Amino acid sequence: MKLHADAPTALNAVTAYGPGFIEINKVRHTSAVLLTPERIDPWAVASFEALAEPDFERLRALNPEVALLGTGSRQRFPHPRLSRALNEARIGLEVMTTAAACRTYNILMAEGRKVAAALLLESEP
Repeated sequence: MKLHADAPTALNAVTAYGPGFIEINKVRHTSAVLLTPERIDPWAVASFEALAEPDFERLRALNPEVALLGTGSRQRFPHPRLSRALNEARIGLEVMTTAAACRTYNILMAEGRKVAAALLLESEP
């Protein structure tokens, strides 16, 4: 699905997504990413099952007010011990499909919120 911003900005926006890819500022990414309005970082997480506490600590280090976790094509919730670092830092974590996380990220970013998205991808069928 292609997404288009109303007005171009210098901030990172998800411009499209689909099976096996996320497009940020019209650049296609085919592996998991950590995304904020100011930066795009590769996220070395191969799958939802591979998530570990250090992955959430890395998300915490971005210091967002809200963090989004895109879990692929279906919504899956990580064990609470994994996201403890976010909870202790009083950073809200919203878990949803990656497609929903892309849309929600764009809305929050456009509102000027301090948001970070951890977006998992699944291989194309």
